[in-house]
Formats: sequence, C-alpha cells, structure tokens
Amino acid sequence: MRPDPERLFDRSPRAVAGLYLLFGAACVVAVDVAVGALAGSPAPFAPARIAGGLALVGGSGLFVYGAVRHHSRRAVTARRELETSNQQLQVVSRVFRHNVRNDLNVVQGYADLLERRLDDERSRECLATIRETTEDMVEISEKLRVIEDAAPGPVEDRVDLTAVVHETVAELDDERTDAEFSLDLPDQAWIRADESVSYPVREVFENALAHNEEPDRRVRARVETNGTTTRLEVHDNGPGIPEDERAVLRAEEETPLSHASSIGLWLVKWMCELQGGTVAFDATDDGTTVLLRFRSAEASPHGGIGERLTRAR
Repeated sequence: MRPDPERLFDRSPRAVAGLYLLFGAACVVAVDVAVGALAGSPAPFAPARIAGGLALVGGSGLFVYGAVRHHSRRAVTARRELETSNQQLQVVSRVFRHNVRNDLNVVQGYADLLERRLDDERSRECLATIRETTEDMVEISEKLRVIEDAAPGPVEDRVDLTAVVHETVAELDDERTDAEFSLDLPDQAWIRADESVSYPVREVFENALAHNEEPDRRVRARVETNGTTTRLEVHDNGPGIPEDERAVLRAEEETPLSHASSIGLWLVKWMCELQGGTVAFDATDDGTTVLLRFRSAEASPHGGIGERLTRAR
C-alpha cells in the first residue's frame, strides 16, 4: 500500500515530535550496537554513547516540535484566510452574475424602448454604445459562471479535441463569415479533459477574430500529438495580444497599473490548467499564436463529447 502524503504530514506537532524521538532513539541504539560490534566490544551497549545520543535526539526533538507547531499554526491561519477569500469570491460572483445581470437586462429593455422613440442619429449612436456595453457585461457574467462552475481536481474524462475544434469553427464560421479558417487536424485527438474544455478553445478562436481588424482575417489551427502531449496551435494575422496583458498572465497577478483588459484570457488560462494543461502566447509582426497543451489520452470506449460531435459532422 502506497503511503498517503496527507496522512503522513497532516499530524499534530506532538505526534510528529513523538515519532521523531522514537525513530531517533531507535537509531541511537542501533548505531551504538553496530559500533560496538565493529570495535569488538564485549558489552552490547555503551551507556555513555547512548546517553549522549539520546540527549542529542531529545534536544533536536524540541526543535522539531517548535518548528512543526509554528508551521502548523501558519497553515491553519492560511487555510482560514483561503476559505474566507473563497467565500468572498463566491458571494461577489453570485451577486455580479445575478443582481448585476438582472439590472443590465433592465437597462437593455429600456434601451430597446428608447430606440423606437429616438429620431436623431447622434442619440441612436449613444444608445448603440449603451447596448454594446451592457452586452459586454452580460458576456463577462457568463464567463464568470463558467469559471465558478468548473470542478477542481483531477480530470478522468476524455474528449476528442479535433471534434471540439470542428464544432467551435462551425459555430464561429456561421457568425463571422468574413473570416477565413484553415484547419490542419487529425481524424481524432483524444485528451484527458471534460466538456468544459470547449470554453477555452472557443475563447481562443473568438479572441483571434474579435481583436483582428484586418480586411482579410485569417485563423489557422493545427492539432498534433507528441507522445503524452496533445497541442492545439491557433494562429491569426491580427495585431496580437499586447505585451502588458501577456505579462499579467505570466506573473499570475493583477495590479492597478498592470491588468488584463478582459476576463477571457484568464478564462483560457484557468480552464486549461484545471484540465491539467498549459497555455502559451507568442505575438509577432505576423500575428498571434496561442498554444494550448493537454495530456493525451486513449480513445474513449464510452464515446462522450468527442464521439457525439464526430457523428454530428
């Protein structure tokens, strides 16, 4: 039976110090017997050596007890602070998703009423800005819901990444027919993930289109498997993700002077990491390349999202 690290190290300071003393005393006796045997001593034990060794073990045991007690207290404090932070984030997320979204729906409703009453073009432009802003806020609330509903922990499901990419491109191609998609995909590319992996994949493609003002928008996607890793590479010919936003993701911290302009990039990063994957960004004069890496998996014997999407195609 393999030892459980949680059970080995999540013990009281007294238990850890007691185990240390018992182990240390046993080592002192064993070493003394071994030294006596090598030296050819007629007595099996040397009381002076044993006493000195036990004194050393006892003194170091006190140090171990103090150190473990100190770190245990810090761990308890950190756990309480983390639980409080999680509760605060959950409350803020729920309030934003429900209360703020309801208020935004009211704003959108009145905007629709005003649109039928306004005659001048300037007022219509202002109203269009209001509607666009509220739609952006509603979209952010949807992304917050995706992040909040994501289940942490090891992922045991399997997904066909090729099918996910085909579904995403089919939906976006219908919505934005002026963009050109180029796909280099294998017939199947199974990864260790669940259905929520479709959110970061879609976000990458949406960013490739939304931030590209070129008259001939092009998006190139390629999936390849290399041993235990399956890669999705999405390249566009747009201006690229600004360096300051990529720096925020690398630092995994936002500050008042350094922050990402949208939650979308955070969604890509967090959702991929929850699936056991990684994200990398590379911006050049030719555009932006986003690289998603996932753990490869064998084909699912029970079908799942990959098989359903394959049949749909």
